[in-house]
Amino acid sequence: MTPAQLTIAAQKGDAEAFAALMEMHQSRLYRIAYAYLHNEGDALEAIQESTYRAYRKLKKLKEPSYFATWLIRILLNYCADERKRKSRFSHVTEIHEPSSWDRPADPDLAAAVSALDRDCKQIIILSYFEGFSLTEVADILEIPAGTVKSRLHRALGQLRNQLETKGDVTL
Repeated sequence: MTPAQLTIAAQKGDAEAFAALMEMHQSRLYRIAYAYLHNEGDALEAIQESTYRAYRKLKKLKEPSYFATWLIRILLNYCADERKRKSRFSHVTEIHEPSSWDRPADPDLAAAVSALDRDCKQIIILSYFEGFSLTEVADILEIPAGTVKSRLHRALGQLRNQLETKGDVTL
């Protein structure tokens, strides 16, 4: 079955179809959640909560072919809420070691990406780390493609400036 057919079946109450959809997307969801939350346990919890929210609201999804972007949007919203919640309760900044599969191998680049504002960081993670096209990023974030392009331009400029002050530019 195609993902759209699985989505339609899941919307009609087929739990196995929903499980197949989630299995199809689980590695990408984990990479995105880990890139935002920097903790395996938090990333797994984000996936679990996003899965629950998606299951609860699945019947409200109007276009089955957009299941993947809809699901990623749910995950991004949860991760943003979780980071806000944690920042309210913790004034201590934790230092996380970058992992080779989800963060840049260059620690300076990893630090520069982490320092970006939320909007720019989302676009860098989705387009460069996850390989989404700018159109797909626009769909996921529910913003115009032109806004994605301008934020990407701004993010790359910020990264370039941060890395130039460190001595070498890799962009």
